[in-house]
Amino acid sequence: MKIAWFTHSLASCWNHGNAHFLRGVLDELIARGHDAVAFEPADAWSRTNLLADHGAAGIAAFTRAYPRLASVIYPFEADIGALVEGADLVIVHEWNDPALVSRFGALRKQGARFRLLFHDTHHRAVSEPAAMRAYDLSGYDGVLAFGETLAEVYRGWGWGDRVHVWHEAADTRRFHPPAVEEPREGLVWIGNWGDGERSAEIEEFLLAPADAADLPLDIYGVRYPQTALATLAQYGARYRGWAANPRAPEIFARHLATVHVPRRFYVEALPGIPTIRVFEALACGIPLVCAPWDDAENLFRPGTDYLVARDGAEMTAHLAALANDPAMRAQLATDGLATIRARHTCAHRVDELLALVGQTERETA
Repeated sequence: MKIAWFTHSLASCWNHGNAHFLRGVLDELIARGHDAVAFEPADAWSRTNLLADHGAAGIAAFTRAYPRLASVIYPFEADIGALVEGADLVIVHEWNDPALVSRFGALRKQGARFRLLFHDTHHRAVSEPAAMRAYDLSGYDGVLAFGETLAEVYRGWGWGDRVHVWHEAADTRRFHPPAVEEPREGLVWIGNWGDGERSAEIEEFLLAPADAADLPLDIYGVRYPQTALATLAQYGARYRGWAANPRAPEIFARHLATVHVPRRFYVEALPGIPTIRVFEALACGIPLVCAPWDDAENLFRPGTDYLVARDGAEMTAHLAALANDPAMRAQLATDGLATIRARHTCAHRVDELLALVGQTERETA
């Protein structure tokens, strides 16, 4: 199958979590013999910021980790029909310009023979519904939504059974426990500060508990304003800056545990949707403690695959227990990894994607 995937960026994961999942899926498709190519716009702000901060070295980590992958960079005025000539499947991600999204729909309406899917992995359908309703999806064959609550929003917009739940997952070719265990110490958090969506939660469930449990804390990510950096310093956290996502397994392997602090929209408006970091952390075999979120779709086994802290005091207690109990850490790591391998790898998601594409072909034949 020839697959064209229009993403914000494949090469850059600078504040762009969708790149993590997309890389694993494309790599899996290529490994199975499919012709899968990513297209990214010439003005992608994630890549622009990465190059400004780190130069070509920022892209090098991606190319080393994914030698089978490469993306086609195109100008906005490109002939998209020529770009997807011969494609069997075209997938357009939600971070693309609405005008580009519309152009693909128009191409499909005009008789293009490829299947056309819209891929949504963000909370804007509930946080900015007017902006998302401005996307013209009338020519699309279906929507891929990364959780049931998001899919329900699209059903309310009239998509019915043409919206498909397609969760993110871990690329277990690269995200796995270390081959040889080395000494571990302290706590790590890999995440971006963002737009104030979880500032209070980061302090309550990460900074204060790590300090209270007397655990050294390393933080990796971008978009930390000076006020955030001052808060980190107040609690003694060590800010390490941006780390290329392929480095996450080696970073996890140096630490005793990590923490998941979901953004507020995924707690209040889109329950049941974890970030890609949950899948990746469990795949790497590091004990995980989560701030409150509702696993409404039973993706995991809360309390078995990871611990849940209802408040800052309980987070402190969990972290202190993990620091002093190697057997507890080992059991959590084993159980979380087992669930990932059984249900949540990019290979699982490719199976699901190919099955639903076959289904849409039969329904429209």
